[in-house]
Amino acid sequence: MEHKDMRMLTEMARGARPAELVLKNAVYLNVFTNEFLSGDIALAGGRIVGIGTYSGLKEIDLTGKTVVPGFIDSHVHLESAVVSPAEYARTVIPHGTSAVAADPHEIVNVLGEAGMEYMLRFAEMEEMDIFLNVPSCVPATSFDESGATFSSEEIRKYLPLERVLGLGEMMNYPGVLFGDSEVLEKISAAKACEKVVDGHAPSLSGNDLTAYTAAGITSDHESTELEEALEKMRLGQWIMIREGTSCKNLRALAPLLLDERYAQRCTLATDDKHPGELKKEGHIDHMIRMALAEGVKPEAAFRAASFNAALRFGLKEQGAVAPGFAADLVVLDDVRSVSVDSVYKKGKLVAERGTLKSDISVSIEKELSDRIHDTVHLDPVSAADFDTCGRERKVIGLVPGQILTTDEGCAETADPERDLVKICVAERHKNTGHMGLAFLKGYGLRRGAVATSVAHDSHNIIAAGACDEDLAFAVNRLRELRGGMVAVENGVVLAELALPIAGLMSELSAEEVQAAMDQVKAAAADLGVNAEIDPLMTLSFVSLPVIPALRLTTRGAFDVLKFELV
Repeated sequence: MEHKDMRMLTEMARGARPAELVLKNAVYLNVFTNEFLSGDIALAGGRIVGIGTYSGLKEIDLTGKTVVPGFIDSHVHLESAVVSPAEYARTVIPHGTSAVAADPHEIVNVLGEAGMEYMLRFAEMEEMDIFLNVPSCVPATSFDESGATFSSEEIRKYLPLERVLGLGEMMNYPGVLFGDSEVLEKISAAKACEKVVDGHAPSLSGNDLTAYTAAGITSDHESTELEEALEKMRLGQWIMIREGTSCKNLRALAPLLLDERYAQRCTLATDDKHPGELKKEGHIDHMIRMALAEGVKPEAAFRAASFNAALRFGLKEQGAVAPGFAADLVVLDDVRSVSVDSVYKKGKLVAERGTLKSDISVSIEKELSDRIHDTVHLDPVSAADFDTCGRERKVIGLVPGQILTTDEGCAETADPERDLVKICVAERHKNTGHMGLAFLKGYGLRRGAVATSVAHDSHNIIAAGACDEDLAFAVNRLRELRGGMVAVENGVVLAELALPIAGLMSELSAEEVQAAMDQVKAAAADLGVNAEIDPLMTLSFVSLPVIPALRLTTRGAFDVLKFELV
């Protein structure tokens, strides 16, 4: 800030000059003292210039309303909302979200640097801060077949950028523990730029967790139990309490927010959340409501949703209603219900009564646009490609409400009546023809097939089917759509959603996307899929080879605990 601008702001702070905008008679949250106070909030130049008694060129009376800092999602994959980043922003801003810390490893696994460049274009929008963490695991493991690799060399290119906060979740914890040189080089690169390193180490404990943390990994969003979170926090990690579509951990970890000793080291995160839930439930505001229902004090819940996340990422001018901070503010009609009246970004009104004030427009050059729309490359498949030839294959068991899986032994044939169906992962980036086959238990499918090109993290095509013919038909339909989600039976498409952006995202509105997804989910339910699980999100995680215990890759079943193909 130039000194002349600073002089003007200090004059406004002293009351010697009227502020640009004053929010009069507000109750506001002071995150430094954890209390709600009263006063006028004076804004100018995108910042808060003072709190007390002020006059402004424009004044808005907030009598009866409460002002809190804009909400920050501390760990999210924008691609998992299945809409474009601009549409994602349009959806969450009216819920009070002013910033997200996004890890674009989904699209970077598909497109490499082109995926990173695509996401950086959206980081330029004014209505919401999209900060990025450079993906650390592209591919997630050496056993994966992703569309690209992202080495320490590429990572060094992006870490110094202003919109980059650090290194994304380090899922390859065996690489950390056993000194993989490339893994350690990525962490060292982040440290050299004085950037943070996010963690991903479900169930890691004891000396292994200590070693993982000692390497410089200072956060975790994978804790599902209180004791797991406490062990990680006691070693110095920030705990990102997660509540998304597949992983719902807030109630289990709410005691952290009930205790002042722990609450100051907690942030809130959605990780992966579908558009319908974002529209119906909300975003971080939904998590705050859940926390309050668990008995958490409003001061602690709102602080975790804002200032704690800013502290974790070194966002020195965000997360507080205080002089000198960015005027990223949420005006609430009611604290307990987290009813959002209006949202300000850098002092500008960006949303009011659930509606964005202006369209979000981001320009993508044609060459980049063409690249992100051409990511599905595989030859047509036939039922014969799914024949196991009487050989035993591993059985992957699902755990309702979690993305953890179990090893259920082996089987030779599918038996839908006994909840045992065939599952495949078909490589779709480079047309290698590789396809992993196994069986799936706990999915519930009795007829037909369900398939998606959203298959974490390499995002090949994953499909579960009661018969080989429908499996082949579902995979071929996604090939025609250039990616998507589909439910089929007897060679007929029951419902589908095209995802032409990297095979991950739609160009439709959040409302249209959710309507199509609901149709696919309803069709999956009619085919017998377990009502306790999300048929798409759950399926998409079966190919993620970094979360215990058993997964499926294009090369076959993978034992995460042994870190080997089985």
